[in-house]
Amino acid sequence: MLDLFQYDFMIRAFIAGIAVALVAPTIGTFLVVRRYSLMADTLAHVSLVGVAIGLVTKTQPVLMAIVAAIIAAVFIEKLRGTKRVFGESILALFLSGSLAIASVIISAAGGFNMSLLNFLFGSITTVTQLDVYVIVAMSLVILFTIFVFFNKFFLVSFDEELARTDGIRAKAYSTLLVVLAAVTVALSMRIVGVLLIGALMVIPVITAIQFSRGFRATILLSIATSFMSVVVGLLTSYYFSLASGGTIVVVALLLFLLSIVFNKKT
Repeated sequence: MLDLFQYDFMIRAFIAGIAVALVAPTIGTFLVVRRYSLMADTLAHVSLVGVAIGLVTKTQPVLMAIVAAIIAAVFIEKLRGTKRVFGESILALFLSGSLAIASVIISAAGGFNMSLLNFLFGSITTVTQLDVYVIVAMSLVILFTIFVFFNKFFLVSFDEELARTDGIRAKAYSTLLVVLAAVTVALSMRIVGVLLIGALMVIPVITAIQFSRGFRATILLSIATSFMSVVVGLLTSYYFSLASGGTIVVVALLLFLLSIVFNKKT
């Protein structure tokens, strides 16, 4: 089995995949608790606009995706703060709007090509050494930020009004949290794909929630589930020549089903 590590692209895929497996469910836990599960999918679709611009202008697609996702995350939080539009309506607005903009850019550039499909569904063969450096470095920054502001993120996610009355700058920390989510989504595109990253941020979390072990334990369980999904998914995709993103998410779904069966028996 270890023969696959003779290939540099598999080593890069595993390093990047493990970094994504750590950071995606960590951020995802806060989003699920806030009932903002659709945020990951929304930011993923916004990232697609950045990817399309990057491919058309021949600049770095991942960097453009990060910029697009961060701008959208800030606007979503500002619009939510006005309370003029329901939260889920804002997410639906950005999700469908960004998909429309991306499709217009793509069609204007001559339609789909292999590079875009790799971003849509993920591809372990296209992860470059620069991607690995960026994904690992940004993942460490995200995890460090969560470690430093963990209690504030926790309170803001559970009850924003209570956080505000407790003297916490709820709006600022809420915006910081969605910006971290935006960066996580953009970084994960190479491995899981734009269309599937939302699943990797949510499915391991709802799998961990089945065991009801408290917030910190849920984060650790979701990371373990995500790690197993990425490792088994990458191995399966390599040996059976399958799309890495879809395979990883299918493994995560199977683990979720197992958690349901396990809970019924206990």
